[in-house]
Amino acid sequence: MTKDFHILLLNGPNLNMLGTREPSFYGGLTLQDIVNQTSQKAKQLGVKLSHFQSNAEHELINKIHQAQGKVDFILINPAALTHTSVALRDAILSVAIPFYEIHLTNIYAREPFRHHSYLSDIANGVICGFRADSYIFALEAAVKFLIRVEELDADGEPKSNKCKE
Repeated sequence: MTKDFHILLLNGPNLNMLGTREPSFYGGLTLQDIVNQTSQKAKQLGVKLSHFQSNAEHELINKIHQAQGKVDFILINPAALTHTSVALRDAILSVAIPFYEIHLTNIYAREPFRHHSYLSDIANGVICGFRADSYIFALEAAVKFLIRVEELDADGEPKSNKCKE
């Protein structure tokens, strides 16, 4: 890696209640446990990870806006905002930062109202159903994505394929 990558991890409403909230769906780990595990993995991968959680949509939107020009990738578990927030979608589109949508549960195997996401079609990927491992998988995939992008020139061609004159 030739660049120090900065990844922003965002968590939406009610995820602060993990550990006690419906453990049959979400497991027994707290959000802090998940953030700690993900932060450890980020250190192993040599990337900077920042974390922010809010139950307020506008605070998440502000954090996304503040990330422009400072963050290379966003990992977001929008929680219930997945199914309701056009504003969150517009915020992500406005900063043009690549991102993965993360969910602890498989939202497509749950109640029908959870099957729709306002973010999935604009995300670089969606990782769901692996509980806390969803975060680790998303982080690893984000780092691979950033390394691949870094290895491309402005035309999207691998830099290593260029003829040296």
